Amino acid sequence: MKKVYLDYAATTPIDPRVLKAMLPYFSKKFGNSMSLYSLGREADEALEKSRRTIANLINAEPQEIVFTSSATESNNLALKGVAFGGKNRGKNHIIISSIEHDCVLESSRWLRNQGLALTELSVDDQGLIDPNELKKAIADKTLIVSIIHGNNEIGTIQNIAEIGKICREKGVYFHTDASQSLGKTPIDVKAMNIDLLTASSHKVYGPKGVAFLYVGSGVVIEPILHGGGHELGKRSSTVNVAGIVGFAKACEILKKEMKTENKRIAKLRDKLIKDIQEAIPEAKLNGAVGDKRLSNNVNFSFPVVEGESLVLELDFNGVAASTGSACSSKNLMPSHVLTAIGLKPHQAHGSLRFSIGRFTKKEDIDFTIKKLVRVFDKLKVMSPLYQV
Repeated sequence: MKKVYLDYAATTPIDPRVLKAMLPYFSKKFGNSMSLYSLGREADEALEKSRRTIANLINAEPQEIVFTSSATESNNLALKGVAFGGKNRGKNHIIISSIEHDCVLESSRWLRNQGLALTELSVDDQGLIDPNELKKAIADKTLIVSIIHGNNEIGTIQNIAEIGKICREKGVYFHTDASQSLGKTPIDVKAMNIDLLTASSHKVYGPKGVAFLYVGSGVVIEPILHGGGHELGKRSSTVNVAGIVGFAKACEILKKEMKTENKRIAKLRDKLIKDIQEAIPEAKLNGAVGDKRLSNNVNFSFPVVEGESLVLELDFNGVAASTGSACSSKNLMPSHVLTAIGLKPHQAHGSLRFSIGRFTKKEDIDFTIKKLVRVFDKLKVMSPLYQV
C-alpha cells in the first residue's frame, strides 16, 4: 500500500547527505572532543567547524552557539539559566505567549512556583500576539520575554523583528523558540534583536538528540547541567560529535536550498488547503495565512469528528498526519494553542495537522485528499453529533 508521510513538523527523515557526513564519526573518527590526543583533536575540529557552519546560518558568532540534546533542553536552559542569572540583579518577571510549546510553558510555570512572576500574553484568532500588549506587560523587573517564532501546531509566524526591537528598547532579554521556523523563513539574530534562540536538528533533516541554544554575547546565563565545563561552561556533558556534524550538514544544505525548497513546499501547502476547503467546505483552517504561516503547515478543524479518529483512520489508509504537537499527542486534553485562538474544546478535539516536507510530491497531496474525504465521510455518519 502507498504510504504518505505528512508529519514533518513532528520529525523529519535524515537527509541521505546528512547521514553520509555523520557516518565516519560513529566508528573511525570517534574521539572525545575534550581529549588531547589526535582522535580527540580531530573530533574537536569537527565540533568547531560545525559550530561555525550553524552560526553562519543565523548570522551569529561561533562562540554564541551552545549545543544541547534537544529543543526542550535548550528552552529550559534559556529560561531557567537566565532566571537564575537574573536573581542577582533583582529581576524576576518572565513574559511568554499563551501558545508556546509545552516545554516553554512548563518551564515558565515551574519558575513561577519558585517565586518568579509570570505573564502569559493572549493571542488573536490567528495566533498573533499584540505588540502593544507586550509593551504594556514589560515592567521594571521583567527579565526575559520568550515568544515562539513559528507555532508548531497552527504554523503562525510572529513578527520576531518587531518583538525583538521592543525588548531591546526596554532592556530585557528576548528568547524565541525557532524549532519549527529554522530553514523555513530567514533568521538573522542581530537584525532581529534576538538574545537567545532555540533550534533542533531533527526538524531540519538532521538526527534526533541534537539541538542548539544561541546565547548572544553579554547574556548572563547560569548552566543547569554542571560538570566538566563543556560548551564554554554553559552545558556540561560529553558532546554528541556525530549528531552535531549531522546537524551542521543539515544547516549547510538549508542555506543553499531553503529559498527554492520553501517556494515549492508553500505551493503544495496552498494546494492542500485549497483542496480540503473545496472537498470539505465545513472544515475550518486554523492559524494565519500567506507569509504569516510556515511554508509547510496546514491545520484544520473538522466538525463532528475527533482528530484522533481521523489520524488513526488516515494511518490505516496510508497517510501519516497529527492532531497537533507530537510531544503531547497522547494527551486527551484539548490543545492549549487551539483554545487560545478561540476554538471550543470540541472544535479543538476535531483538529488535524498536516505538515509537508522535502520529500513530499504533488501526487502525495492528491492521494491524501482522496483518503481524507473517504475517512471524513465514514466518521461523520458514525458521530452522535452528525445530523443528516
